Amino acid sequence: MAETDGAGPGTAVETHAPAPVSSGVAVISPDAVENPGFPPYRARVSELDPAKERQNERRVFWLFLASAVGSVFAVVAYIVFPIHEGDLGSVRLNNLFLGLGFALGLLGIGFGVVHWSKSLMDGHDMVENRHETRGKPETIARASEIFTLGNQESGFTRRKLIRNGLLGALVLAPLSAIVIFRDFAPAEDPVKLLKHTLWEEGVRLARDPNGIPIKASDVTLGSVFHVIPANLHESEHPLEEKAKAAVLLMRLRPEDLQVSEGREDWNFRGIVAYSKICTHVGCPVALYEQQTHHLLCPCHQSQFDITREAAVIFGPAKRPLPQLPITVDEEGYLVARSDFQEPVGPSFWERAL
Repeated sequence: MAETDGAGPGTAVETHAPAPVSSGVAVISPDAVENPGFPPYRARVSELDPAKERQNERRVFWLFLASAVGSVFAVVAYIVFPIHEGDLGSVRLNNLFLGLGFALGLLGIGFGVVHWSKSLMDGHDMVENRHETRGKPETIARASEIFTLGNQESGFTRRKLIRNGLLGALVLAPLSAIVIFRDFAPAEDPVKLLKHTLWEEGVRLARDPNGIPIKASDVTLGSVFHVIPANLHESEHPLEEKAKAAVLLMRLRPEDLQVSEGREDWNFRGIVAYSKICTHVGCPVALYEQQTHHLLCPCHQSQFDITREAAVIFGPAKRPLPQLPITVDEEGYLVARSDFQEPVGPSFWERAL
């Protein structure tokens, strides 16, 4: 670009604009800041004062001891404060004391390990250059050296009080979970409990949850009912029994049903009843498509065709929903002919038998 300078008329002074930098080109600053490196290491109080070191060691031990006490307390609370069915107060107490025991058991280990690393383990800075890790003798020797160095820095074998406290806390931590999970096992024969439900000959089909018996005339074409056994309230464990005996009741046109041999009398004038428990992992099958007569499990989208005896048409379920044989009594109420002819629920229940 040429401009006229004030030196005199006709005198031109040629100036140049800076060359444009293309988009995406990195510009390196000439005054780059160098890495200052690590700050000087400052020794901790426990490294300067042996009394403070012993004090921190005792604190870590007490945290591990608190963890062990919490784990044992959870087991004791689970036994001393059992859950009584229908008593919300017992549920609250059981959850409260179990939660306190679990929290103390886990937090004691967590806080103890953190306090150990921050107050007693070596705190110097180190740089580890990245390199390929192979199974060479040099690599194995270096790994052994690192473990030995870690043992020396942490004092795991040297600090017996902390080590024994940690081992005791770790041994007792899973104890509460083991006791609770073991108590999940039924006292009775599990094979009998899984194979049989409250349904038996003559038991009326009742609405869930009010328990009102259902007449065949109440079930209109295309309708669906959530059903429980009418004798559910007589059970000692109604929630457990309901989990096995829950049923879906639907009415189709009799000509739409494809009935296999031996099941001709399992429905009543197009009214059919099938287990509500999905044969995949036991989720409640509760979505009924009236036009297609499909039942849908909302958990993993397994679909069952009611017109073909609840055959699986989509999803991970491997077998149809068990059908409950039904009829009517002399008063017109729907009743069961018998229990289910196969185990209800997930297929892995059946394989376990």
